[in-house]
Amino acid sequence: MQTEIIEKIAKKEGLVCLSLFDGISCGQQALSELGINIKSFYASEVDPYPKAIVAHRFPNTKDVGDVTKLKGSDFPEEVDILMGGSPCQGFSFAKGSKDPDFDDPRSKLFFEFARLVTELKPKIILLENVPMKSLSEEVITTTLGIDPVMINSALLSAQNRKRLYWFGIRQEDGTYQTIPVEQPDDLGLVMADILEDNYITDRDKSYCIDANYFKGGNLRQYFDKKRRQLVFESDSLCKQVGVADVNGWDILKRVYSKYGKGPSQTCNLGGNRITKVLISKVRDKSKTVRVGGRGSYDRHEWDSVDQLHWRKLTVLEVERLQTLPDNYTEFGVFRDAKDYDPTLHEHLQKKKISNTRRYKAVGNGWTVSVIKYLFGHLVAEAEQLIIDGHILEDREVA
Repeated sequence: MQTEIIEKIAKKEGLVCLSLFDGISCGQQALSELGINIKSFYASEVDPYPKAIVAHRFPNTKDVGDVTKLKGSDFPEEVDILMGGSPCQGFSFAKGSKDPDFDDPRSKLFFEFARLVTELKPKIILLENVPMKSLSEEVITTTLGIDPVMINSALLSAQNRKRLYWFGIRQEDGTYQTIPVEQPDDLGLVMADILEDNYITDRDKSYCIDANYFKGGNLRQYFDKKRRQLVFESDSLCKQVGVADVNGWDILKRVYSKYGKGPSQTCNLGGNRITKVLISKVRDKSKTVRVGGRGSYDRHEWDSVDQLHWRKLTVLEVERLQTLPDNYTEFGVFRDAKDYDPTLHEHLQKKKISNTRRYKAVGNGWTVSVIKYLFGHLVAEAEQLIIDGHILEDREVA
């Protein structure tokens, strides 16, 4: 592995990073948690809400605006790390087409990433994207010259979230070499580890949280389409909703909701003993969303279908699924706003971010623990240099 960048990490020299499509800067959070020293962190982002969150969380971040207007010559410093997760929608197959639509403006943003790799010649590159058709993956792999690794966030979090990561290091001849990455060990994190209250789930790992999660979900989406994670009152996953007109003991007459868990099954089933489930339609639409919800929850959907009580995840719980610090997205500083005053301390100018914007920002972000795992390989290499005596630790130099 090329040693210059590893030596800089070992010596704790400040690195220069550029994050494209930065969002809420999950990459910067990962580097911070690893203890990697950052000299300058440049961020390219156009959405004002993620930018405001980053300004609050990492006030020294240098905003460089729209990626399409960036030029390598604009940067006064040599870039050590270039990372980003370009929008993925354009890599889906167009309706009726057998080929990916590379003319889609969102697809083209990947080529902005590739262009800046060529212009800036960073020592490390990291590109994240969703699983895609083989042709799209081949185009990205061929353009960057490195192979992706698929990692499911479920190994390091309580969320199922499969993503491709192209992770490479620059060689002396100017090409990039894939940084070998094994699958991480499963930490065993489950939904119960991230919930705020005594609600429970019917699964250990959440469905993938996306930018549209703020719209909420319903039971049909959840059970039939397997999306928009819901959680349930602790006594509602096995819920009796009626009594059947059959002969036998009371326990044999119980009718259960089709949306919940069934009772324990025994080998002595058959006839009237078989579990009975209500299959008639109850309603197509959810009840009206309540502003204020129950307890401390804001704008969460509550419903009752056959007395099955449920809610969507809170913003805090969604942050935990992405392994972000609690309330990471709660506040923002809008430096581009007309009422922003550069002479005032920014702590006095922070504003509350709405739940809708927070859900979208987190859904568009990275799973921090996965990014930490990837860059942790560089930290491990740096530590090995110290162990082998090639690099003196700061205390030894002193």
